Amino acid sequence: MSARRRDALTELAQLAANAGPALVPVGHRELLLQITETARRLFSAMACSLALLTEDEEELEFISASGAGAEAVRELRIPATQGIAGWVVMSGQAIAVDDVATDARFAAGVAATTGYVPRSIIAMPLQTERRVLGVIEVLDPGGRPGATLSDMELLSLFAGLAALAIEASTMFGDLGRVLLESLAGADVDADLATRLRRRAETAPKPRRDLADVTALLSELGQAGPDERRLAVRVLRDVLAFTRGRSPA
Repeated sequence: MSARRRDALTELAQLAANAGPALVPVGHRELLLQITETARRLFSAMACSLALLTEDEEELEFISASGAGAEAVRELRIPATQGIAGWVVMSGQAIAVDDVATDARFAAGVAATTGYVPRSIIAMPLQTERRVLGVIEVLDPGGRPGATLSDMELLSLFAGLAALAIEASTMFGDLGRVLLESLAGADVDADLATRLRRRAETAPKPRRDLADVTALLSELGQAGPDERRLAVRVLRDVLAFTRGRSPA
């Protein structure tokens, strides 16, 4: 490995170390587990699970589960069209089923493999403005003869929190790919910031914006501590303004 290539790798590692605390979703999976566990407790439910569409959108992967059968459910994969979860993802609609035994959409065989077969389910899609990401399900909520409007609104809140966490993780994954692509296709005679700028000029949206951000971070790393503190304050103000404009 050439000295220039080693220097580029060192600079990339330093950039990742500098940017990491601000950009990496802290405890992404742990946060999703907290969401499912909190939802389970608030609904006094036997179980709660969260599944995401795989990249090819052919399957649903259960990445978080709490309560009965949780261990067997985590990392379980089913066809994206199968079961009540599949119906929610395909339709983009929430659903409440009081007796799954009478619903043809219920995948009884899949439930049996987890060791826990529920009687009732309420489910909500995890979605952004662009697409459906997955589904959150609450199994056998207690003390309720049937799901109410307030139940669905409450579950919608949890679905929104989960979608935000997933989007944050996806954004960081895209940023990491931008960094690696920039280095892999780089002219070793150019410094990292210049390479990232070149990548930003040709990258499709939204990666172009992400590449631009990483280039600015690389340049900022060469500035003094006062300039870095000022940049952080400005960025925080921009983010606060953006949050303030977000719809409630």
